[in-house]
Amino acid sequence: MSSQYADSLPKPSEAPIRPKSGVRAALEHTGIPPSWFEKRPKLPSRNWLIFLSVTTSIVSYYVYDRRECKRIRAEYASRVEHLAQEPLRPSDLPRKVTVYGAKWPGDEDHEKSLRFFRKYVKPVLVAAAVDYEMISGRRSGDLANRIANEIKTRRRVDAGLEPTFQGPVTLPNQPTLEQKRKRELEGGIVIVGRHTLKEFMSGLKRGWTESMERVDREDMIAQELSSDGRFDELEEPVVDHEGLDGEPLPTRSRLLPSKSTGLFSPLQIPSSNQSKPSKPSSNWPSDLETPPSTIPALPSLLLVPFTNYIGFKQVPQMLWGFFNERHKVRAGSEAAYRLVLSHTRPFATTNATLSVSEIQPSQSDERQGGDLNFDLPAESYYAGAYTPSETEKARKTYYDALPAKLATARALARGTRAPTKDEDKHPPPTEVELRAERLKKEMRWRGDEAGWEVVKPGQAVEWDERFADALQVFNEPPRTAEDGSPGAE
Repeated sequence: MSSQYADSLPKPSEAPIRPKSGVRAALEHTGIPPSWFEKRPKLPSRNWLIFLSVTTSIVSYYVYDRRECKRIRAEYASRVEHLAQEPLRPSDLPRKVTVYGAKWPGDEDHEKSLRFFRKYVKPVLVAAAVDYEMISGRRSGDLANRIANEIKTRRRVDAGLEPTFQGPVTLPNQPTLEQKRKRELEGGIVIVGRHTLKEFMSGLKRGWTESMERVDREDMIAQELSSDGRFDELEEPVVDHEGLDGEPLPTRSRLLPSKSTGLFSPLQIPSSNQSKPSKPSSNWPSDLETPPSTIPALPSLLLVPFTNYIGFKQVPQMLWGFFNERHKVRAGSEAAYRLVLSHTRPFATTNATLSVSEIQPSQSDERQGGDLNFDLPAESYYAGAYTPSETEKARKTYYDALPAKLATARALARGTRAPTKDEDKHPPPTEVELRAERLKKEMRWRGDEAGWEVVKPGQAVEWDERFADALQVFNEPPRTAEDGSPGAE
């Protein structure tokens, strides 16, 4: 009796079987292994906890930053979108601004400045229906040259020395020159970065100070290169060898004059004294060559700070900027907001009476002040990006290899030797092609040197006292009393 009772009792090793729920029974019939239902939750290991914590924090911060970017853009767009809804007359044109973005020294991508504008400034301008035109330079100094040439063209038009440009078809509602300039004044100029400000001010000063004469830089350099003797041929000694018929051999020194300079090339202009060509004299009256005492009002400037991080040493700044896009979005949106509301102030200068030549490079940053010190810390990020020794090294390497190339080209052109198999497959450049290649390289080298002299760290921003009454800068709009945020009057 007692043994039967003991057998009926549950053994200690056997756990009581819990009844299965309907959900579990249904899931077991779907093919899910029963062992999956016996798992008990537990904390991950120490390494997994570290990995999940770091990953979650990084992803959360990235998501938060991008949400803030959208919120900031939407906030500033909502403040100016009412301007886009204002009706225009059929003859009216939308407001248009000009955007300048120079090449960042040391970066091969010459559109980084304009890409910054499109990403952080343009959305607010588009929301306010403000049109824009972007202008960049492929190399340092290109923007300064373009601005200087445009101003000289304007001076020639105002002086009556050059006709106003007219399209092939004259439209009845085509704006006049005065209407175009009025629209430019109402629009404004956007300058992205300190390096762009330096090129802009350099071109501005050159345009209003130098002669109005149109100078072809390529032709001027070609004339200078044609007289430096790089393509001259040495005279061959006269050897009195008698031919089979008793006549002397026709050597080159007997066939050509003693001052021969080789084959003719359209890029080489003969010179009697082989001296540097002088600048052609202008037939314009001397009073027109004198720079004007006053400068007409220029479009207001919007100064947008910009720093381009390049190089291994600036990787920490790149990472920080990747996770803090909201600061760039806010800075770009605030700059665009200032432009849209058109609140301006005079261009601020503290010691602008000093010329660039009177300012020591080590003291230029402190002695100029005002808006001429705009975005000054950005210069430290491209210090050493370019050195003139790099150009000198490239120039020396090219000219060391030039005589051999020139000898090969002349030998093949005169038929003094037969071309090799490699030369048949890949013909070497001719003398004319070598001259054109040299001109192209010299223009690039000289342009890089001149452009670096304008934007290099420590170089003062060009300034002229006549700019004080002609330049305006977009300023912070007045703040509302309700929320303290900027608002339109």
